[in-house]
Amino acid sequence: MANLIMKTAMSVPHPNPDGTTSHSTKPASGQVAGYPPKGEGTNDRCANFAFFAADENTTLALAQRLATLLKPGIVIYLRGDLGAGKTTFVRGVLNALGHTGRVKSPTYTLVESYHAGGLNLLHFDLYRMHDAEEWESAGFRDEFDGRNVFLIEWPEKAQELAPPADLEIVFSILAHGRQIELHANTETGRQCIRLLKE
Repeated sequence: MANLIMKTAMSVPHPNPDGTTSHSTKPASGQVAGYPPKGEGTNDRCANFAFFAADENTTLALAQRLATLLKPGIVIYLRGDLGAGKTTFVRGVLNALGHTGRVKSPTYTLVESYHAGGLNLLHFDLYRMHDAEEWESAGFRDEFDGRNVFLIEWPEKAQELAPPADLEIVFSILAHGRQIELHANTETGRQCIRLLKE
């Protein structure tokens, strides 16, 4: 499976030289108020990885590969337009971990929780979050205790309330297929990308 990914992979520069993305809401200090700092950042540029997914199966292959690298506490942002493949990617992760039930985007409930592969996973879809304060009133902050895996669609909707991401995955719709780019913001994210490239 790794070979399948590597055949379509290429290195891409990070959108910004300081290691942040154009959508990032993380303060320059690398810490969001109320959350503990990651404590893993380095001064080198973030690791980046991108590849072309010709079809859904290729997207699922990457998701399945990443699923083997997840560990409690990791925060992953999923960015892209509606229909770009974010929820498909989450489904691939969950199926790879042994989940056999339906996986749907929690557009109205904002979050769905799963237990699979010995991990507790929280899938957020914040597209319909009207006010960033909904994050606080729903008690989402309490979930970020280092014991769960977080997959967050539309993280910008939470503004500065969402914790910083270890890994950001950006889905772009092309005329034929998808471009999927991974940007690592911490050593945890960089380790994921290094292992994906092996």
